[in-house]
Amino acid sequence: MRSGVDSLRQTISDACRVLAAKGAVSGILGHVSARVDGGLLVRTRGPRERGLRHTTPEDIRLVDLDGQGELGEWTVPNELPIHTEVLRARPEVGAVVHAHPPALLACGLKGLPLRPIYGAFDIPGMRMAADGVPVYPRSVLIRRRDLAQEMLAAMGGKPVCLLRGHGVTVTGETVAEAVVRTLALETLARVTLQVGPDIPAVPDEDQAELPDLGGAFFHETQWRALVADLDG
Repeated sequence: MRSGVDSLRQTISDACRVLAAKGAVSGILGHVSARVDGGLLVRTRGPRERGLRHTTPEDIRLVDLDGQGELGEWTVPNELPIHTEVLRARPEVGAVVHAHPPALLACGLKGLPLRPIYGAFDIPGMRMAADGVPVYPRSVLIRRRDLAQEMLAAMGGKPVCLLRGHGVTVTGETVAEAVVRTLALETLARVTLQVGPDIPAVPDEDQAELPDLGGAFFHETQWRALVADLDG
């Protein structure tokens, strides 16, 4: 069991570094978590904090859903309720990313919806957009359970939620899935900003023509490439 937890610590650490390398987080803001029995492993802030780009497995601490656990000199994120309330309410979720990607922030502030404006360029990203990206309209720090529950109400059963004037919450069965979804949303937001709101969506018949790449295979393959790039 311990080796599994240690492996997951490394995965979450890698996730933080990937998100920073791709510009989805900057500095010390943002966090990633993964469900474990009775609680979660989450990126915390340590006594020698250097930002997400320099996250190590030591920064990933095991806590319960009330934020209590093996913290030592580390402190849980102020917005830990984003993670704990999602995990409480959504048993299918295995990982949560909270990040502040700049293009998603801009789209939210401009009121630009994230629509399926491209197809084969990113088929899973297109399908996520076609399914709809809900918006939580309050630009608040989600530091209490009641605020996190408001966010969840806006999110519904979707895997993602844009937090207007704030950032994004993204879920996945695995850390890899949550990270790849986050980056796909940020790419879509960048393209949306570049082309403007009047670009038509991919027609239904073209969407239907695009194959199912297999979510687990696609996300895990993308994940391996992203982690490999860290050492490149």
